[in-house]
Amino acid sequence: MRTAFEAWAQRDGHIVRRREDKPDEYLIFETQRRWVIWQAALTHGKTAAKPRVSAAEKAAKAQRALEMSSDEAIVRNKVLNEVLDAFGGADGAAGMEGILKVIQGLKMKQKALADDKSEDSTA
Repeated sequence: MRTAFEAWAQRDGHIVRRREDKPDEYLIFETQRRWVIWQAALTHGKTAAKPRVSAAEKAAKAQRALEMSSDEAIVRNKVLNEVLDAFGGADGAAGMEGILKVIQGLKMKQKALADDKSEDSTA
C-alpha cells in the first residue's frame, strides 16, 4: 500500500523522503498528511462486511493495486476525492488533530452505513 501511495505522490509532485529518526513518517508534513488521508480513504472505501485478510493477502492486494484497472482507478479516485472533500472542511490550523477528527467522523459515518445495511438485511 505504501509503494502505491509513494508512486501516486511522486506523480503528483510530492517529496516522499522518509524521516531518519522515524522511518514510518515522511520528512515533509504535507506528504505525511496525504499519507494519513490515503490510509483513511482506503479504510473508508472498504465495506464492513469484508472478512479479515492475512498479511500475504494484503501484500498481494498492494501489488495488484499497482496494476489496477481503469474501473478500479475511477472508484479509488472517487473515494479519495470524497475523503479529500471531508478534509477540505477541516480547519487547516488544527494540524494532525484536525485530520484525526475527520478520520473519526468518516469512521462513524461508515459504521452508521454498515449498521443501516445490517438492519435492512435482518428486517
